[in-house]
Amino acid sequence: MEKFIITTGKTLDLAIAAALEELKLDRTSVSVEVLEQPKSGFLGFGAQPAKVKVTYGGEEPAPAAALSAASRSKPKPYVPRTSRPEPLKPEARRAEPREGRGTEPRPPRPPRRPRYEEPQQSREPREEPPKEPKVYAPAAPGSVEERIEGFLKGLLACMGSDAVPHAEKEKDDLYKVDLTGDNLGILIGHRGETLDAIQHLTNYSVNRDAVKRVRINVDAENYRRKREESLERLARKVAGKVLRYRRDITLEPMNAYERHVIHAALQDYDGVTTFSTGTEPNRRIVVALAKGK
Repeated sequence: MEKFIITTGKTLDLAIAAALEELKLDRTSVSVEVLEQPKSGFLGFGAQPAKVKVTYGGEEPAPAAALSAASRSKPKPYVPRTSRPEPLKPEARRAEPREGRGTEPRPPRPPRRPRYEEPQQSREPREEPPKEPKVYAPAAPGSVEERIEGFLKGLLACMGSDAVPHAEKEKDDLYKVDLTGDNLGILIGHRGETLDAIQHLTNYSVNRDAVKRVRINVDAENYRRKREESLERLARKVAGKVLRYRRDITLEPMNAYERHVIHAALQDYDGVTTFSTGTEPNRRIVVALAKGK
Protein backbone atom coordinates (compact mmCIF):
# COMPACT_ATOMS: atom_id res chain seq x y z
CA MET A 1 0.00 0.00 0.00
CA GLU A 2 1.38 3.40 -0.92
CA LYS A 3 2.06 6.02 1.75
CA PHE A 4 3.05 9.67 1.44
CA ILE A 5 4.24 12.64 3.41
CA ILE A 6 4.13 16.35 2.63
CA THR A 7 7.17 18.49 3.31
CA THR A 8 8.13 22.09 2.65
CA GLY A 9 11.38 23.88 1.96
CA LYS A 10 12.82 27.08 0.65
CA THR A 11 13.39 25.35 -2.67
CA LEU A 12 12.11 22.18 -4.27
CA ASP A 13 15.41 20.40 -3.68
CA LEU A 14 15.37 21.31 0.01
CA ALA A 15 11.75 20.13 0.39
CA ILE A 16 12.56 16.79 -1.28
CA ALA A 17 15.75 16.39 0.77
CA ALA A 18 13.75 16.94 4.01
CA ALA A 19 11.31 14.18 3.02
CA LEU A 20 14.08 11.74 2.15
CA GLU A 21 15.90 12.44 5.40
CA GLU A 22 12.73 11.85 7.39
CA LEU A 23 11.92 8.59 5.55
CA LYS A 24 15.53 7.37 5.43
CA LEU A 25 15.08 6.49 1.74
CA ASP A 26 16.92 7.39 -1.45
CA ARG A 27 15.51 9.36 -4.38
CA THR A 28 14.88 6.31 -6.58
CA SER A 29 12.59 4.68 -4.01
CA VAL A 30 10.01 7.47 -3.91
CA SER A 31 7.88 9.50 -6.31
CA VAL A 32 7.57 13.26 -5.93
CA GLU A 33 4.61 15.49 -6.79
CA VAL A 34 5.04 19.27 -6.61
CA LEU A 35 2.13 20.88 -4.83
CA GLU A 36 3.31 24.48 -4.68
CA GLN A 37 6.20 26.26 -6.37
CA PRO A 38 8.40 28.48 -4.14
CA LYS A 39 7.87 32.26 -4.29
CA SER A 40 10.56 34.74 -3.29
CA GLY A 41 8.25 37.70 -2.70
CA PHE A 42 9.38 41.34 -2.65
CA LEU A 43 12.15 42.28 -0.19
CA GLY A 44 11.31 39.20 1.88
CA PHE A 45 7.60 39.98 2.11
CA GLY A 46 5.09 37.50 0.72
CA ALA A 47 7.65 34.69 0.37
CA GLN A 48 6.20 31.18 0.11
CA PRO A 49 8.12 27.87 0.55
CA ALA A 50 7.94 24.98 -1.86
CA LYS A 51 5.58 22.14 -0.97
CA VAL A 52 5.98 18.58 -2.30
CA LYS A 53 4.17 15.28 -1.82
CA VAL A 54 6.50 12.29 -1.52
CA THR A 55 4.94 8.85 -2.01
CA TYR A 56 6.67 5.64 -0.82
CA GLY A 57 6.01 2.02 0.15
CA GLY A 58 4.41 0.76 -3.13
CA GLU A 59 5.95 -1.41 -5.86
CA GLU A 60 6.22 0.68 -8.98
CA PRO A 61 5.53 -1.06 -12.23
CA ALA A 62 8.57 -1.78 -14.31
CA PRO A 63 9.11 0.82 -17.01
CA ALA A 64 8.32 -0.04 -20.59
CA ALA A 65 11.99 0.25 -21.56
CA ALA A 66 12.95 -2.39 -18.97
CA LEU A 67 10.20 -4.74 -20.16
CA SER A 68 11.27 -4.36 -23.78
CA ALA A 69 14.88 -5.01 -22.76
CA ALA A 70 13.86 -8.12 -20.82
CA SER A 71 11.85 -9.42 -23.74
CA ARG A 72 14.80 -8.87 -26.02
CA SER A 73 17.11 -10.68 -23.63
CA LYS A 74 15.13 -13.94 -23.96
CA PRO A 75 16.68 -16.19 -26.55
CA LYS A 76 14.49 -16.99 -29.50
CA PRO A 77 13.94 -20.61 -30.39
CA TYR A 78 16.02 -21.77 -33.29
CA VAL A 79 14.02 -22.36 -36.43
CA PRO A 80 15.89 -24.11 -39.22
CA ARG A 81 15.87 -22.11 -42.46
CA THR A 82 14.25 -23.94 -45.28
CA SER A 83 15.86 -23.79 -48.65
CA ARG A 84 14.07 -21.56 -51.11
CA PRO A 85 13.04 -23.07 -54.42
CA GLU A 86 15.02 -21.86 -57.38
CA PRO A 87 13.12 -19.35 -59.54
CA LEU A 88 11.65 -20.74 -62.69
CA LYS A 89 13.18 -19.76 -65.96
CA PRO A 90 11.06 -17.73 -68.38
CA GLU A 91 10.58 -20.78 -70.64
CA ALA A 92 9.30 -22.89 -67.72
CA ARG A 93 6.96 -20.09 -66.61
CA ARG A 94 5.33 -19.97 -69.99
CA ALA A 95 4.93 -23.77 -70.12
CA GLU A 96 3.56 -24.08 -66.56
CA PRO A 97 -0.26 -23.89 -66.58
CA ARG A 98 -1.98 -21.40 -64.31
CA GLU A 99 -4.67 -22.37 -61.84
CA GLY A 100 -8.19 -22.03 -63.12
CA ARG A 101 -7.13 -22.15 -66.75
CA GLY A 102 -6.68 -24.92 -69.25
CA THR A 103 -3.57 -27.05 -69.15
CA GLU A 104 -3.04 -26.69 -72.87
CA PRO A 105 -0.26 -24.24 -73.79
CA ARG A 106 -1.17 -21.10 -75.65
CA PRO A 107 -0.87 -21.25 -79.39
CA PRO A 108 1.94 -19.15 -80.78
CA ARG A 109 0.99 -15.64 -81.83
CA PRO A 110 0.81 -15.02 -85.54
CA PRO A 111 3.51 -12.74 -86.88
CA ARG A 112 2.60 -9.09 -87.04
CA ARG A 113 1.59 -7.77 -90.38
CA PRO A 114 3.77 -4.95 -91.60
CA ARG A 115 2.15 -1.58 -91.61
CA TYR A 116 1.01 -0.27 -94.90
CA GLU A 117 3.34 2.43 -96.02
CA GLU A 118 2.00 4.92 -98.44
CA PRO A 119 4.34 5.86 -101.21
CA GLN A 120 6.11 9.05 -100.30
CA GLN A 121 5.28 11.91 -102.50
CA SER A 122 8.11 13.85 -103.91
CA ARG A 123 8.66 17.06 -102.01
CA GLU A 124 10.24 18.85 -104.88
CA PRO A 125 8.83 22.34 -105.26
CA ARG A 126 6.35 22.75 -108.02
CA GLU A 127 7.57 24.77 -110.87
CA GLU A 128 5.32 27.75 -111.31
CA PRO A 129 4.70 28.77 -114.85
CA PRO A 130 6.80 31.77 -115.79
CA LYS A 131 4.91 35.02 -115.74
CA GLU A 132 4.53 36.73 -119.00
CA PRO A 133 6.42 40.00 -119.12
CA LYS A 134 4.28 43.09 -119.02
CA VAL A 135 3.92 44.78 -122.34
CA TYR A 136 4.35 48.56 -122.24
CA ALA A 137 2.95 50.85 -124.87
CA PRO A 138 5.48 53.22 -126.41
CA ALA A 139 5.29 56.82 -125.26
CA ALA A 140 3.62 59.24 -127.63
CA PRO A 141 5.93 61.88 -129.15
CA GLY A 142 5.93 65.15 -127.19
CA SER A 143 3.97 63.64 -124.26
CA VAL A 144 4.87 63.82 -120.58
CA GLU A 145 5.67 60.10 -120.66
CA GLU A 146 8.29 60.70 -123.36
CA ARG A 147 9.91 63.50 -121.32
CA ILE A 148 10.03 61.26 -118.22
CA GLU A 149 11.57 58.32 -120.11
CA GLY A 150 14.06 60.56 -121.89
CA PHE A 151 15.36 62.05 -118.66
CA LEU A 152 15.58 58.66 -116.91
CA LYS A 153 17.44 57.04 -119.81
CA GLY A 154 20.14 59.69 -119.61
CA LEU A 155 20.31 59.49 -115.79
CA LEU A 156 20.55 55.69 -115.77
CA ALA A 157 23.23 55.78 -118.45
CA CYS A 158 25.30 58.13 -116.28
CA MET A 159 24.86 55.69 -113.38
CA GLY A 160 26.13 52.80 -115.51
CA SER A 161 22.81 50.94 -115.44
CA ASP A 162 21.14 49.11 -118.37
CA ALA A 163 17.65 49.45 -116.87
CA VAL A 164 14.86 50.63 -119.15
CA PRO A 165 12.19 53.07 -117.86
CA HIS A 166 8.53 52.70 -118.84
CA ALA A 167 6.20 55.58 -117.93
CA GLU A 168 2.40 55.48 -117.95
CA LYS A 169 -0.29 57.77 -116.72
CA GLU A 170 -2.43 56.62 -113.77
CA LYS A 171 -4.41 59.74 -112.90
CA ASP A 172 -4.69 63.30 -114.12
CA ASP A 173 -1.47 64.45 -112.45
CA LEU A 174 0.11 61.11 -111.43
CA TYR A 175 2.56 59.11 -113.54
CA LYS A 176 4.03 55.75 -112.66
CA VAL A 177 7.45 54.65 -113.92
CA ASP A 178 8.62 51.01 -113.87
CA LEU A 179 12.34 50.29 -114.22
CA THR A 180 12.97 46.94 -115.89
CA GLY A 181 16.19 45.03 -116.45
CA ASP A 182 18.90 43.24 -114.47
CA ASN A 183 20.67 44.25 -111.25
CA LEU A 184 17.90 46.58 -110.15
CA GLY A 185 18.98 46.25 -106.52
CA ILE A 186 21.64 48.93 -106.96
CA LEU A 187 18.93 51.31 -108.19
CA ILE A 188 16.78 50.62 -105.11
CA GLY A 189 19.54 51.05 -102.52
CA HIS A 190 19.30 50.71 -98.76
CA ARG A 191 15.63 51.03 -97.79
CA GLY A 192 14.91 52.59 -101.18
CA GLU A 193 17.17 55.60 -100.67
CA THR A 194 18.64 55.46 -104.20
CA LEU A 195 15.20 54.95 -105.71
CA ASP A 196 13.91 57.95 -103.76
CA ALA A 197 16.78 60.08 -105.08
CA ILE A 198 16.03 59.03 -108.67
CA GLN A 199 12.36 59.86 -108.15
CA HIS A 200 13.20 63.26 -106.64
CA LEU A 201 15.50 64.20 -109.54
CA THR A 202 12.90 63.07 -112.09
CA ASN A 203 10.15 65.16 -110.49
CA TYR A 204 12.44 68.21 -110.38
CA SER A 205 13.57 67.88 -114.00
CA VAL A 206 10.14 67.25 -115.55
CA ASN A 207 8.36 69.98 -113.54
CA ARG A 208 11.06 72.63 -113.99
CA ASP A 209 9.62 74.25 -117.11
CA ALA A 210 6.11 72.74 -117.00
CA VAL A 211 3.01 74.89 -116.71
CA LYS A 212 1.13 72.23 -114.72
CA ARG A 213 2.98 70.22 -112.12
CA VAL A 214 2.75 66.44 -112.16
CA ARG A 215 3.69 63.77 -109.62
CA ILE A 216 5.99 60.97 -110.71
CA ASN A 217 6.32 57.68 -108.82
CA VAL A 218 9.40 55.64 -109.79
CA ASP A 219 9.43 51.95 -108.86
CA ALA A 220 11.57 48.85 -109.49
CA GLU A 221 10.59 45.20 -108.94
CA ASN A 222 7.41 46.37 -107.15
CA TYR A 223 9.56 47.67 -104.28
CA ARG A 224 7.08 50.43 -103.42
CA ARG A 225 4.15 48.03 -103.07
CA LYS A 226 6.16 45.55 -100.97
CA ARG A 227 7.48 48.37 -98.78
CA GLU A 228 3.97 49.75 -98.26
CA GLU A 229 2.69 46.33 -97.15
CA SER A 230 5.63 45.94 -94.76
CA LEU A 231 5.06 49.41 -93.27
CA GLU A 232 1.34 48.75 -92.83
CA ARG A 233 2.08 45.51 -90.93
CA LEU A 234 4.62 47.37 -88.79
CA ALA A 235 2.10 50.12 -88.03
CA ARG A 236 -0.58 47.65 -86.84
CA LYS A 237 1.92 45.72 -84.74
CA VAL A 238 3.21 48.86 -83.02
CA ALA A 239 -0.34 50.11 -82.43
CA GLY A 240 -1.18 46.85 -80.68
CA LYS A 241 1.85 47.23 -78.40
CA VAL A 242 0.87 50.80 -77.55
CA LEU A 243 -2.59 49.67 -76.44
CA ARG A 244 -1.20 46.70 -74.54
CA TYR A 245 1.60 48.43 -72.64
CA ARG A 246 -0.10 51.85 -72.39
CA ARG A 247 2.97 53.81 -73.51
CA ASP A 248 4.11 55.72 -76.61
CA ILE A 249 6.48 54.11 -79.13
CA THR A 250 8.82 56.06 -81.44
CA LEU A 251 9.71 54.47 -84.78
CA GLU A 252 12.99 54.67 -86.69
CA PRO A 253 13.69 57.62 -88.99
CA MET A 254 11.68 57.54 -92.24
CA ASN A 255 11.31 59.69 -95.29
CA ALA A 256 8.17 61.64 -96.05
CA TYR A 257 6.65 58.90 -98.21
CA GLU A 258 7.10 56.17 -95.58
CA ARG A 259 5.75 58.44 -92.85
CA HIS A 260 2.69 59.09 -94.99
CA VAL A 261 2.09 55.32 -95.26
CA ILE A 262 2.26 54.93 -91.46
CA HIS A 263 -0.09 57.87 -90.85
CA ALA A 264 -2.60 56.55 -93.40
CA ALA A 265 -2.48 52.99 -91.98
CA LEU A 266 -3.31 54.15 -88.43
CA GLN A 267 -5.66 56.97 -89.34
CA ASP A 268 -8.77 54.91 -88.43
CA TYR A 269 -7.10 52.69 -85.78
CA ASP A 270 -9.16 52.99 -82.61
CA GLY A 271 -7.28 54.08 -79.49
CA VAL A 272 -4.05 55.42 -81.00
CA THR A 273 -2.85 58.55 -82.74
CA THR A 274 0.31 59.40 -84.69
CA PHE A 275 2.48 62.49 -85.08
CA SER A 276 5.97 63.25 -86.41
CA THR A 277 8.89 64.65 -84.46
CA GLY A 278 12.45 65.73 -85.26
CA THR A 279 14.01 67.23 -88.37
CA GLU A 280 15.03 65.70 -91.69
CA PRO A 281 16.68 63.30 -92.32
CA ASN A 282 16.02 61.99 -88.79
CA ARG A 283 12.32 62.78 -88.64
CA ARG A 284 10.40 60.01 -86.87
CA ILE A 285 6.81 58.95 -86.21
CA VAL A 286 5.48 58.58 -82.67
CA VAL A 287 2.57 56.19 -82.12
CA ALA A 288 0.78 57.32 -78.95
CA LEU A 289 -2.39 56.61 -77.00
CA ALA A 290 -5.34 58.69 -78.05
CA LYS A 291 -6.76 61.08 -75.49
CA GLY A 292 -9.36 59.57 -73.23
CA LYS A 293 -8.06 56.02 -73.73
